[in-house]
Amino acid sequence: MVNAASGWRQGDHAAAEPVRRQDAPAEGAVPRRWKFSELLAEPAVGERWEKVRRYFFLRESTYDMTNRCNIRCDGCYYYEGAKQFACENDDPEAWRGLMRQEKSRGITYVVLAGAEPSLVPELLAVCFAEMPLGCIATNGVRRIADAVGYRLHISVWGNDATSFRVRKARGMLGRQIENYRGDPRAVFVYTFTRENIGEAAAVVGTLADADCRVTFNVFSAPVGYSGPLRHDAASLLRTREVMGEMRERYPRHVLFSPYNVVAHTHGRGLHDLFGCSYPRRNASTAIGLGRSFRQFRADLTWDRDAACCVPDTDCADCRHYAAGSAVVTARLYRHVTDPLSFKAWLDYVDTYLAVWVMGYEPGEALCPELIDPPEGRGSGT
Repeated sequence: MVNAASGWRQGDHAAAEPVRRQDAPAEGAVPRRWKFSELLAEPAVGERWEKVRRYFFLRESTYDMTNRCNIRCDGCYYYEGAKQFACENDDPEAWRGLMRQEKSRGITYVVLAGAEPSLVPELLAVCFAEMPLGCIATNGVRRIADAVGYRLHISVWGNDATSFRVRKARGMLGRQIENYRGDPRAVFVYTFTRENIGEAAAVVGTLADADCRVTFNVFSAPVGYSGPLRHDAASLLRTREVMGEMRERYPRHVLFSPYNVVAHTHGRGLHDLFGCSYPRRNASTAIGLGRSFRQFRADLTWDRDAACCVPDTDCADCRHYAAGSAVVTARLYRHVTDPLSFKAWLDYVDTYLAVWVMGYEPGEALCPELIDPPEGRGSGT
């Protein structure tokens, strides 16, 4: 059944597929070839294009600040693979030198992660002084100083009972809100697992009541993980429905577009849908992330064969919000085939910038319905 007001399909648990849009050409018909100028002719679309393209200068790399963490989560990608064994470099001058080298090769945006970056506040301060555009992925247990003006992504994996069971931390949500209520840097990232879908409404409601902004992630299994957090077709569909409900219920607080919902709850993962741009799956060093992206370990080394925004994730299962921020946005050429696809892509980029860039505010969705991602694999560049 399709809810005409929202476009969410209910009752079909065979696969989490989007509703087919009404403007699809009839079978056998030759689709119209749209000029880019025609796609921009609608004033709201032209304005959104001008708004987002000012940020096309952003070029990211990621950095593990430490291999220590103050909690331990089931299904944590960090404690998989070789990166967890890197010898920590805690020399602020070494990090200052790295940031300067990164600027010199054209990096304009840094993603500081870990294990848990709040445990090395002096290194965060050095990075911010040298490269002031970026984001920190944190569990939110320790407050990061106001002087570090990065966007902060605070990971939420369910209610307090689930957090204790999965993350071994008590009173997690209350501590996170206490640390970051009213903080303009903070975006709370609710990660949907197969087990916590039913908790999302209460948790997002608590965050909205505290005037905290929220975006969504979909648990993407580390290589070899087969535990209870991993999604199946039915859980992806339930996740899609709840995401839609939360968007409608809390429009001021939830940063997620309809096309975000489609891309991250689809039966096929991001690589299969769009072709991953990160070096781990992209052999090209000619342009884009294949040329510029590096994923530095805590010892300041990097390995191109493993370089990814979420290393050691099972690529076939990757629906991670951080991966999508690059993988989907890099596919402009795949979305200029018709007005709805282009509007959906603009909505996705608008959401990505609101989630990742301090001071950026999203607009209303240009494409409020769910549409199919364009067919065809990406080139990976």
